[in-house]
Amino acid sequence: MKITIACVGKIKESFYRDAVSEYEKRLGKYADLKIREVQDEKTADSMSDNEVKKLLEKEEERLQKVIPEDSFKIALCIDGMSKDSVQFADFMEELNLHGNSHITFVIGGSLGLSDRLIKSCDAKLSFSAMTFPHQLMRVILLEQIYRSFRIRHHEPYHK
Repeated sequence: MKITIACVGKIKESFYRDAVSEYEKRLGKYADLKIREVQDEKTADSMSDNEVKKLLEKEEERLQKVIPEDSFKIALCIDGMSKDSVQFADFMEELNLHGNSHITFVIGGSLGLSDRLIKSCDAKLSFSAMTFPHQLMRVILLEQIYRSFRIRHHEPYHK
């Protein structure tokens, strides 16, 4: 299975980089993982709706360049479907069984994803009603992908 994570911004904190690196190593046993980072836009404390829209459109343009067209695209956003870890593992297995051998997860920057990009995705996924920093979300996503493979292969980890 191929997994691409298309995300806005670079991880600056070493503890996040270390966690990402660890999960990349662990996932190597199960999937061909690629993380594609695009530059984030600078945000101001107070931005008009129009400024936010333009910022998200710029980030969308960059993301579209790194999202493989032949992949099943999943936008990470608060109003997406919510699954527990076993349901997520089953979801990943179902995608694979239905010929979706390449999955792309799309993580926005500090202001999220543009509406147009979200609509262009095949599914929306939410990990919580809470908002997480996009750097931490990358770690959480990688951990859950790894957990899903362990569950699917009946290997200890998920308890």
